[in-house]
Amino acid sequence: MTEDQEPEPARFNTIAMLGQAYSLLGFQIVEGVVGAGHPIKPSHSAVFAQIKPEGSRLTELAAGANITPQSMGEIVDELEALGYVTRRPDPKDRRAKLISLTVRGQAAVAASESTITGIEDDIVKILGTKGAAQLRAMLIKILLAPPTRDR
Repeated sequence: MTEDQEPEPARFNTIAMLGQAYSLLGFQIVEGVVGAGHPIKPSHSAVFAQIKPEGSRLTELAAGANITPQSMGEIVDELEALGYVTRRPDPKDRRAKLISLTVRGQAAVAASESTITGIEDDIVKILGTKGAAQLRAMLIKILLAPPTRDR
């Protein structure tokens, strides 16, 4: 197959390819972070990808990752045991807890950001500057589109 030929449509539909790209890129990010000395798992990205600098409530993290609070609690427990996050009382509601990054957690986020920059550079090498910009614009368009079905 040459560069300008489309793959077999039944085998490579758009949704499947987006899913495969998501998985591939996610694992590359984890590999980069692990390579920087942080023994994290792919599931940990559910926290690292969305935790706010001032801290986040467990329910917010769970909703953002589209998982149950119980599942998110298990991930946060693992990260707390590894020294990447800490729980502290929420100053706005002392009954609630905020999950915050530790210095070690901030270093893991910095390693992921560095890895992401490298992956984005690779995308530019593969697609060219114009192609990478077009890909980004198309993805933004998809993500900002109003729902057309029950999504």
